[in-house]
Parts: sequence; C-alpha cells; structure tokens
Amino acid sequence: MKFYMAPLEGITGHVFRRAFCECFGSVDRYFIPFIKPNQHGHLSSRERQDVLPQNNPGMYAIPQILTNSVEDFVRTARKLRQYGYQEINLNLGCPSGTVASKKRGSGFLAFPEELDRFLDGVFEQTDAEVSIKTRIGKDSPEEFGRLLEIYNQYPVKELIIHPRIQKDMYRNHPNWEVFGEACKNSRHPVCYNGDLFCTEAYRKAKEAFPEVDRWMFGRGLLMNPGLCRQIRQGVGLDKETLRRFHDQLYRDYQEVMPGARTILFKMKELWSFLAPAFTHHEKYAKRIKKAEKLPVYEAAVDALFGEQQICI
Repeated sequence: MKFYMAPLEGITGHVFRRAFCECFGSVDRYFIPFIKPNQHGHLSSRERQDVLPQNNPGMYAIPQILTNSVEDFVRTARKLRQYGYQEINLNLGCPSGTVASKKRGSGFLAFPEELDRFLDGVFEQTDAEVSIKTRIGKDSPEEFGRLLEIYNQYPVKELIIHPRIQKDMYRNHPNWEVFGEACKNSRHPVCYNGDLFCTEAYRKAKEAFPEVDRWMFGRGLLMNPGLCRQIRQGVGLDKETLRRFHDQLYRDYQEVMPGARTILFKMKELWSFLAPAFTHHEKYAKRIKKAEKLPVYEAAVDALFGEQQICI
C-alpha cells in the first residue's frame, strides 16, 4: 500500500510537513499545496519556501500546479525541475467557488474540450512526469465518463480521484459507484481520496476497492496525525508523540512567521481538527480558540495534555 498526504492549502505547508514526517512518518508521498502561476512567472515567497529541497528533508514531495494555461503550467514545471522535482501534480480538484469560477481546479472540468487541448499542450511540452488530482465533475457525476476518456489519452503517471463533484464541496458521501467505474476503465494507476478519517473508514474503502493500492489522506491526518502509522503498524496515537509534534510545529512557526496573531491563527486552525482526539476536550478547545496571547495559548495546551487522554 502507498499512503499520500493531500495538499491542504494554508495547512500542510513545509513547516507542517517537516514536523509530521519527523514525528509520525508512514506516508510515502507528500503533495505540496498548489502553486498558482502569476503573470510574471515568479514563485511567491510562500511557494518558493514550500518547494525548496532543504525544506522537505527525508520525504518524497510532489509540487502541485493550479492553472488552465498551458504556458503557465509549462513555465512553472520547468522552474520546478530546476529544484530537482521529477513529478508535477495538476490540480483539477479544488472545489473553491472563487477558483472554480475562474475555470481552474474542479471548475475546469465543466469544459472538457478545452481541458483536452490543455492536456495535449502540457504533455507535449513538459518533460517531467505529470499526475492529476481530480474530482468527478463540476455539476454532475455523469461528466466523469467523458473526463476519463480524456485522461486516458495521455501518459498520466497516476490519477488521484476525489469522487465528489465541485458543487458537493465536502458534503455528501463520496460517489463510490463512479470511483468503481474509474478503477475498471482507467488506463492509469488510480488513487482514492475522500473521507478517510479513521481506520474503520479506510477498512471499508479497502474492502470496497481491493484492487486499489494508493490512498490519499487529507483531513483525516489533521484529526489523527498517527492515522497512517495506526493502519500500517497497529500503533495508536499517543500523547508523547503528539506533544512532540505540536511543540516542533509551534516552535517552527515562531521561527518563520511574524507576530503572535499569525502563529495563533495557524495553531488554532490545527486544533479545530485535533481537539476531538482528546477526552472532554470542549472547554480546553474553547480556551485555545479564545487565546490572544502566546502564554495563554500555551497554558491551555498544557492543561489539555496534562488533564485529558487520547480517545481515538
């Protein structure tokens, strides 16, 4: 089995990935949150920091590009090749309304003929391997048959499928019927992505699709950073490792981010997913959410770790 970390914009940046890799591991590939090419062809400061090899030690990292322009994709892919990346991922899955309205991410799926021409240009002009992360359509699951026909025409390294449409966002159950058809008809290796929140969810998906050997975890790794280790080794999440992960993440954010407000925002975002991993977490989560100064935040976290137990 191959386990992947999904690219979650604003969350799984290089600081998070490095702390996660060092404390938990058990992930084979780490997908870097998308690069959005600009008119000048330059990487933003955040994008550059995310792709620097020295910021991704000990992991197989894959950068992702979000665009509907062949020229922008090719130019960015060439720049990434200079950093040593052999594989690039194309984002056709982002469901954000602002992204989709600009015909990017999963919004591009509503224009299959344009997408076909785009992929033709990308594969003709890009010398790196290209994988695709996709949803099954923008407005209807029935769109995916045509989309898969298009994907099958090109030498896609692998197809990572989140079996929801753009309009679903993260609501409703992933469409396993369409994903099953994709497994049967795709010319490329298929990876499953969607609602793998716990070992039981993984077990059910694995029973439904025994032929699949690639699995991408997103929000599930925020709720339980030890999830992949738990699946592979039977070792549950423990407070000591989780505390080490938290402390490294907190320390490293303080080194690269200006001001307590920004640091607190990043840590509170993590705790919005992680807090339910503890028994009787509610009052502690509220204290963390209300903290406006680092010492107040630290005291709330110390109390949670000291007074409650892991319950997942």
